[in-house]
Amino acid sequence: MTSDAEFRVPMSAPDVNEDDCAAVLEVLRSGRLALGPRREELETLVADYVGVRRAVAVSSGTAALHLLVRTLGIGEGDEVLVPSFTFAASVNAVLYERATPVFVDIEPETYNLDPAHLESRIGPRSKAIMAVDVFGHPAPWDEIEGVASRHGLAVIDDSCEALGAEYRGRKLGQFGAGAAFAFYPNKQITTGEGGVIVTNDDRLADLCASLSNQGREGGPWLSHARLGYNYRLDEMSAALGCSQMKRLESHLAKRAQVAQMYAARLSGVGGVRTPIVRPCVRMSWFVYVVTLDEGVDGAAVIAGMERRGVPARVYFTPMHTQPYLKGLPGAAGRDLPVTESIAGRTIALPFHNNLSQLEIELVVTALEESLAEVVG
Repeated sequence: MTSDAEFRVPMSAPDVNEDDCAAVLEVLRSGRLALGPRREELETLVADYVGVRRAVAVSSGTAALHLLVRTLGIGEGDEVLVPSFTFAASVNAVLYERATPVFVDIEPETYNLDPAHLESRIGPRSKAIMAVDVFGHPAPWDEIEGVASRHGLAVIDDSCEALGAEYRGRKLGQFGAGAAFAFYPNKQITTGEGGVIVTNDDRLADLCASLSNQGREGGPWLSHARLGYNYRLDEMSAALGCSQMKRLESHLAKRAQVAQMYAARLSGVGGVRTPIVRPCVRMSWFVYVVTLDEGVDGAAVIAGMERRGVPARVYFTPMHTQPYLKGLPGAAGRDLPVTESIAGRTIALPFHNNLSQLEIELVVTALEESLAEVVG
């Protein structure tokens, strides 16, 4: 098996330039490393870009999701409808508050939450829907909000993978009670670690801000209005985020160009389906995930690619199959045919802003050769 050091193409890479470095260095030289003006600037930049009233910067996308769950009053005895085909943070945010995730199947084209299956999973304990904009493709928001309205459910947008995406001309972050974005190094912009909550609800934003800062709510520094958390974003990370936000549209354009190069090179490759993008959306490319034909062993294809010096990853391992969720009430993987069908057949290929045509050729050639080995 090839080690990470031997891979000829990186799986992902942040797009960091000298302006980013200078922004971080300026904060270090200022001596103000926490609770300063760069965090406030980042919040303003994100809120203005998304088109919402408020943004609250926090230490991660997971923290953002957790605070949204908590501030919406979701707790023990409540159920939250969430796709199984997602990253663990979507489900963990529900579990932190002792609520129960109820898994919903996904659409066969975009792998976003299926509104028809969503409605069938609603029960007397349902409190909220957490929709996930998978891989940067917007969820079907008209249908989701329609279901939520009919049943009186709160809606959280896990848009951690989709900063800059749009649904029918509206930027993600404008849907539901609030949304979460994440800024890990493989995202559209990065702060290293970090995330942000966006909302048009001032009460929710104020409560999230308090909870993220140990429950403080004005007054003396050692006065705490409520039980809170240390979910603050430091000034160095915020400064990096401010610098990156100024290039967000450039980053999105670069990623779209890489996706186009992949699509062109993969157009004649048998046994592989490239991503489907609905005409009513603007995709914000987070990763580039292909789907293998039924019956093809994705793990074997990935192993073959890695032997050729090219990394790849299964994306995602469904949550209802995760070891730590076995036996959890309501978490059984029944009635998830699409999720079950694609599990193990979705493969994330190397993807970042500056991936070259030559590197794409290396990746796709490794994929072709590995598929030939596996399929015969």
